[in-house]
Amino acid sequence: MGTETPTTQKFDSSEPQIDKRTAEQKAIDDWLPITSSRNAKWWYSAFHNVTAMVGAGVLSLPSAMANLGWGPGVVILVLSWIITLYTLWQMVEMHEMVPGKRFDRYHELGQHAFGEKLGLWIVVPQQLICEISVDIVYMVTGGKSLQKIHDLVCKNNCNNMKTTYFIIIFGSVHFVLSHLPNFNAISGISLAAAIMSLSYSTIAWVASVEKHVGNPHKEVEYGYKASTSAGTFFNFLNALGDVAFAYAGHNVVLEIQATIPSTPEKPSKGPMWWGVLVAYSVVALCYFPVALIGYWVFGNSVEDNILISLNKPTWLIVTANMFVVIHVIGSYQLYAMPVFDMIETLMVKQLRFKPSWWLRFVERNVYVAFTLFVAITFPFFGSLLGFFGGFAFAPTTYFLPCIMWLAIYKPRKFSLSWITNWICIILGFLLMILAPIGGLRSIILNAKTYGFYQ
Repeated sequence: MGTETPTTQKFDSSEPQIDKRTAEQKAIDDWLPITSSRNAKWWYSAFHNVTAMVGAGVLSLPSAMANLGWGPGVVILVLSWIITLYTLWQMVEMHEMVPGKRFDRYHELGQHAFGEKLGLWIVVPQQLICEISVDIVYMVTGGKSLQKIHDLVCKNNCNNMKTTYFIIIFGSVHFVLSHLPNFNAISGISLAAAIMSLSYSTIAWVASVEKHVGNPHKEVEYGYKASTSAGTFFNFLNALGDVAFAYAGHNVVLEIQATIPSTPEKPSKGPMWWGVLVAYSVVALCYFPVALIGYWVFGNSVEDNILISLNKPTWLIVTANMFVVIHVIGSYQLYAMPVFDMIETLMVKQLRFKPSWWLRFVERNVYVAFTLFVAITFPFFGSLLGFFGGFAFAPTTYFLPCIMWLAIYKPRKFSLSWITNWICIILGFLLMILAPIGGLRSIILNAKTYGFYQ
């Protein structure tokens, strides 16, 4: 990952950094969530990135392996880890490519690469789809994990409660937490969420091993789940989306880096990259054992959330599901913050609303209510992952950073950098086209048997 020298632009890092903002612009930037605080340390980057990436996705990886098969599954998991680490490095490098300017938001980098209007239209819709869809899926994940806790603790001694109620219970927490002003304000929640993610991932694969040890002679079927070739094909495509969703942290990486202080002598990319490396090490410790051991133990009978496949020991699975709930609470807030920033920027800078607490109160409550409504309407956990993973995350995670890198740095044709970026672009584009097909089919099939709001 050697640094690339721009062929068309020369940036002198010794140029004086002059703040040309007006007093009003400074006041607005000091109020907006992304730019209001810049005193984060490198370890903030580490746990924010873990919280952003490890979450609902890791729980679906054994199911994805069941639909991909051993060979393709292992290759796709490892290749995705490598590609997304590379594209994340690109974004960290591009954050401060222009002296005196920081691209604090994904769309600002897009505007620099593609032009003011085109960059906005390329990046903002994709980023909004990503972040809103993550929050919707995490509403479903949190609600279903609460339901699993209820069912395991009560066993058959309690009245059955609808999944909808548990999603509403989970969503109610965010009507309070969503009023924390910025990333640094949620750092404690994010740290707890990162610890929880490593904890429940470890529980998932350790409990799977224990289940195998307790019944070593149980026959496990590793063939594809579907009974038809068409079903196998569509499930394979849906699994590609599950994997794409699992590597979804890029949509908030520039916003996370924006919270780290930076000077010409000590740019933010140094501590940010250390945090990313730590985060990706944790990602590997979470993803690969859960995916491979989960599939090894359960085969193609594994549920789309592996914790649902684990029922004993009861106390351990209850604990793991509680960890999931805590983690997705933090993840929801992490992905919601850039959305709040976009909405508040629009309302304050374009619509000329006055920055105030009531503006945030109304706008953020409306957002939480919207994601809650969609979650209780479409609680198809695995299918949502596949659809949104391919449709929304493949561009922003796998190939949009590469396109921006090529547009800005213009590496020499057929150089290592040029070839690497085009490989990532082609693979990411295929993922974007193919994965949503399988996810949409699964949503349609689930909708046939699901009674809405029942």
